[in-house]
Amino acid sequence: MSNRASLFSWFLLLAASPLLFGSNVLAARFVAGEIPAVAMAFWRWTLALLILAPFIRHELIAGWPELRRDWRGFLLLGALGMGICGAPVYLAGQTTTATNISLIYASAPVLIVLYGRLFWRERVSGVQALGVGISLAGVVTVIAKGDPKALLHLHFTAGDLWIVLAANGWAFYSLLLRHRASGLTPFARFSGICAGGVVAMLPFYGLEMGMGQVADASFRTIATLLFLAIIPGIASYLVYGRLVTVFGPGRAGMTLYLTPLYNAALAALLLGERLEPFHLAGIALVLPGIWLATRRPAQ
Repeated sequence: MSNRASLFSWFLLLAASPLLFGSNVLAARFVAGEIPAVAMAFWRWTLALLILAPFIRHELIAGWPELRRDWRGFLLLGALGMGICGAPVYLAGQTTTATNISLIYASAPVLIVLYGRLFWRERVSGVQALGVGISLAGVVTVIAKGDPKALLHLHFTAGDLWIVLAANGWAFYSLLLRHRASGLTPFARFSGICAGGVVAMLPFYGLEMGMGQVADASFRTIATLLFLAIIPGIASYLVYGRLVTVFGPGRAGMTLYLTPLYNAALAALLLGERLEPFHLAGIALVLPGIWLATRRPAQ
């Protein structure tokens, strides 16, 4: 492969990564209310685990002692990363727009900086603090729909609150992932976290079914669950992991900041959502704010 073709291939992967992650939000809006939220999250990661496991069975066998020894850690990470970051997104899709979901979820990197400082004493520079303030201003702009007077009588939709919960879950998941050492291969660790998430969701899945919310076995339901498992599940992880290997976590992570832009455009194109001026104002604040907030402090 020529250098030009190779460069083009990497450019495609860089452009595809935020689209793969963002497709989860679009799917949440596309089938809003049709499939119970916990069922969507539970089967997304169950299917992802079942599809992935045969290909990494040797890694799982080699890592079994650590998987068994640290089962509580995998249960916690799975509850945060697959549970709290899963079902609330699908619940949010029932009462708020895909654009709102993406922009509010974009506060997660900012929360990582804040909680890293509060609970892990991570250093925060003045530039990072400025970025935190700018990003939060962008999120508030979206929630207030661009009207400062609305802040005096601020009314959250249920979907907005669910996605705030999911963003907090992702922040703690990311910090625990960073600060918990592991000798496992990336895929073995990912599979352990998936398994932990599936186990953590089991009681809530049972409660959901007990309340009469049961997913049907229609073609649309099965196709949606397979899509969630393969595209925003396995594929997004594979592509992102490869980008981290080649470009490093800092540059690879920057691609995810494009997700709100992708989702805003696709939600307008595919779901008929209106892209309002306050959305554009939110994007104009959130994206540069996240870039500043996630810059490493000078050593």
